[in-house]
Amino acid sequence: MSRQRPLSSSAEAAADPKAGDLSTAEEESPKMKELTSDDRHFAMIRQLQMADFITELNGFCGIMSIFSSLRFCLGDQTDLTNAWIALAFMPFGLFFDFMDGRVARWQKKSSLLGQELDSLADLISFGMAPASLAFAIGFRTFLDTLLLTFFVLCGLSRLARFNVSVQYVPKDASGKSKYFEGTPTPTSLSLMAVAGWWVNKGWVLESLPLGVVMKDTILEFHPSVLLFVVHGCAMVSKSLKVPKP
Repeated sequence: MSRQRPLSSSAEAAADPKAGDLSTAEEESPKMKELTSDDRHFAMIRQLQMADFITELNGFCGIMSIFSSLRFCLGDQTDLTNAWIALAFMPFGLFFDFMDGRVARWQKKSSLLGQELDSLADLISFGMAPASLAFAIGFRTFLDTLLLTFFVLCGLSRLARFNVSVQYVPKDASGKSKYFEGTPTPTSLSLMAVAGWWVNKGWVLESLPLGVVMKDTILEFHPSVLLFVVHGCAMVSKSLKVPKP
């Protein structure tokens, strides 16, 4: 769920998008100057806010989940421990994803890197990590991987659209967007809840639900991978508007 930078004149920005653009540009100009002119050691680290470090923890959880999926692929695949570890990291990533925005609004501080960091962390934790776990538990045919790639690219596109369009989405009195265009990337954890159920039942690898079709052909795939395709389409939908909590 991408983080918005706190806005100083949210009501005016909501009423007049052009005024909001000008206000944001005026606020960010000194920050951009500071970011580009600071040549101290570890200058980038010095400029990060508390919310940005929380965002980094989101990315950490996603990366550790991916590594756990890889360990499952490389180890004894009758031992599901690493699959469970991969799944366990994802809710922690979601927790940090919720917390970074709240901390930014509480402190009324943000960095220019904050929104970009948030999008990249979300892509790792809610795009690559779920796709890696899906591959690990059995979606391994060529067509499976193409469809999982489609899912990740939908998440990537959705986050990019958010970053360029968020200032034009109607705002409430606090300056927060009233709705998401398309389902937020963290909703991919609903797919991981399903995957967790499959792991619990032992429905992995050769036992994936719905089996496999077109076996031993270039078009061999598992029909259940279409859950990821549908979710990817929901993320990039323009007409689907999800109210913000």
